[in-house]
Amino acid sequence: MSRIGKAPIVVPSVVSVDIGEGVVTVSGPRGVLSKSIPDRIAVSRSGDEIRVERSDDERESRSLHGLTRALINNMVIGVSEGYQRDLEIVGVGYRAVAKNDRHLELQLGFSHPVFVEAPDGVNFEVPQPTRIRVLGIDKQKVGQVAAEIRALRKPEPYKGKGIRHAGEVVRRKAGKAAI
Repeated sequence: MSRIGKAPIVVPSVVSVDIGEGVVTVSGPRGVLSKSIPDRIAVSRSGDEIRVERSDDERESRSLHGLTRALINNMVIGVSEGYQRDLEIVGVGYRAVAKNDRHLELQLGFSHPVFVEAPDGVNFEVPQPTRIRVLGIDKQKVGQVAAEIRALRKPEPYKGKGIRHAGEVVRRKAGKAAI
C-alpha cells in the first residue's frame, strides 16, 4: 500500500471539493483548480476528508495512487494558501523591475533587457531589485515559471553571478592558478 496514497487529505472549511466523473474540482478563496483522475483511481469524500483508493495492485495503479493523492493535496493547499518561489539575483548591475504583477524586466548583463510575462494564474512581486517572488495557486506552474526565469542566467561557478533559488548553494570553482 502506498504510504502517501493511503493518507487522507484534510479539507479546510474555506475550500469546496467537487468530485465528478473522472474529474476533481477544488475551489477556494484564491481560485479554482481542476484535475482529471485516471480510471484505476477512485476518489471519495467523507466529512472534511478526501480519500484516494486504487482498484487493483498492478504496478501502474500503485504509482498513480500516491501521485493522484499528492496532486489533489497540492490543489487544496494552492486554493487555500497558494504557493510561492523566491529567486535571488547576484551580480553587479543585475536587477529586476516589476512593470505590473504580470510582467518583469530583467537586467542580466546582456546588451538588452529581458522581458518575462507570467502565464495565467501566476503573478510576480519584486520586494527588492535583487529578489523576485513568483506567486500562484498551481504548484507546477509556479515552479516551472521560476525554473524558466532561473534558466535565463544560471549561476556560474566562478563568480556566482546569475539567478538562483532562495537558499540555493552554488559550488564555487577555483579560478586560474598563477605559477
